[in-house]
Amino acid sequence: MAQQTAALADIRGEGEPKPDSAVVRDALGVGVAVGLSGFAFGVTSAGSGLGLLQTCALSLLVFTGASQFALVGALAAGGSPLTAAAGAFFLGVRNAFYGLRLSQVLALPRAVRPFAAQWVIDETTAVTLAQPTRRAARIGFTVTGLSLYVLWNLTTLLGALGAKAVGDTDAWGLDAAGPAVFLALLAPMLRGTTERAVAALAVLLGLGLLPVLPAGVPVLVAALAAPAALFVSGRRSDRSHDGALDDAPGDASSEASGQAPHDVSGQAPHPASGQASGQVPDDAPEETR
Repeated sequence: MAQQTAALADIRGEGEPKPDSAVVRDALGVGVAVGLSGFAFGVTSAGSGLGLLQTCALSLLVFTGASQFALVGALAAGGSPLTAAAGAFFLGVRNAFYGLRLSQVLALPRAVRPFAAQWVIDETTAVTLAQPTRRAARIGFTVTGLSLYVLWNLTTLLGALGAKAVGDTDAWGLDAAGPAVFLALLAPMLRGTTERAVAALAVLLGLGLLPVLPAGVPVLVAALAAPAALFVSGRRSDRSHDGALDDAPGDASSEASGQAPHDVSGQAPHPASGQASGQVPDDAPEETR
């Protein structure tokens, strides 16, 4: 019930007010910290063979770091563009689910929603949902999205231009920048047992199939870890629920122990007639008495 109340507080704009300056400070902190990692993407993208315009177009139009790194990583490993794009697409699907939640929290005008959808990513969602009121949520979403979008694209450009000066990106180990940033974004999300099980199974599938499948395909197969882990988790929940029902006391256990069943009030039910209790009613005939 408390969780439902908190959710309604977000949607209705209720809750304890938070100073606008505090919201801006937190949003800028996230936007600047993550936005600077666009330099790593620019270098990695240029090292995978994409041109300057292609690299900048990815950040301008796609604007979701995990998908961008997955795309250029698959291309750098020799994967086909179709396979690389499919892997990036599956990683970006999560943003659609973020949008369903944020549409209720922000309640933006219809004319603004198509433009705001470009900024629906992990960081803006986290900052928005952490705010206590609708006003704070809108400020957090706007500041995080704007600062991150500007910095990400600017550092992408600098990284793509600097890749030529750096030279061979493999010699500097910059090809590991993409996976490192992706793991940094993923690690805070692994809070529960189910999330950790999904991550572990995905790693096993990805690494195990890497030597036998074409580049980019192991990423797609690793996505099956999520439904598999959720299926096992659901089965365990059903079994524990059924076991709890079997262990619950009932009327049968009361009869087996020789005790009279009790009603919901906790009292033994009264007999239907006086004969059942061994007592003779007052209005019975004399011969009965």
